[in-house]
Amino acid sequence: MQYDIIFWLVAILAAVSVGLGKGGLPVVASLAVPGLALFMSPIAAAGLLLPVYIASDIFALIFYRKDYESTVLKIGIIGLTIGVIIGWATAHMVIEWVVTVLIGLMGAAYAVRQILLDMLSAKKTKTLNKKKGIFWCTISGFTSFISHNGGPPWQIFILPIGLSKSVYVGTSVIAFSYVNAIKIPPYYFLGQMNLDTLTIALYLVFPASIAVYIGYKLVRVIPEKLFFNIVSWALLLISLKLIWDGFQGATQIQ
Repeated sequence: MQYDIIFWLVAILAAVSVGLGKGGLPVVASLAVPGLALFMSPIAAAGLLLPVYIASDIFALIFYRKDYESTVLKIGIIGLTIGVIIGWATAHMVIEWVVTVLIGLMGAAYAVRQILLDMLSAKKTKTLNKKKGIFWCTISGFTSFISHNGGPPWQIFILPIGLSKSVYVGTSVIAFSYVNAIKIPPYYFLGQMNLDTLTIALYLVFPASIAVYIGYKLVRVIPEKLFFNIVSWALLLISLKLIWDGFQGATQIQ
């Protein structure tokens, strides 16, 4: 299959956004699939980018391998695994635009709440609820399987816990490295990965890996309060975009 220069420019930008996100910049990686969806279906774009995500995970794990919260990670892995299994089992039945809109609505509602609490300087209750954690992580694993958009549900779970910046990023990096690894067999058997997509992904690994390092360095110099403010606003913006993308997908079907 032949691709023009515009495709490669968008693909490289998608790879860079994956790398920056894996380096710790909030929600940036969520922009990758929508960009490539200009040239192929979101499902095909997700399959193409999975090897790029995995390569970026390897570099991110080098930087953040010691920064994690084990209890949060255990809860996350349980829910994320369940979500991926559900995604695999229902892959041919999912109405993608409905899922996209629902995740956007949930993420937007939570982000607005966080932003208002920050503006009002209200005290946030730091909580870790295992049942709620498994619930949100299951949704995160499911949406990550569908379109690599597991960020909003994951943040609804992890933000209230009150982790430090480095532990927040490190725990997220390890959790989604695990998710991306277990997505390989179902993506292969569903035909979302093939020799053509692997060849393209190979070219995208280099810019993605450089971007991981840049993202890591940027996160280190961002003040912690500003970092979490950026997380909340980024969650709101990407959630609004998910709502828009979902309704656009619905109108195209009709």
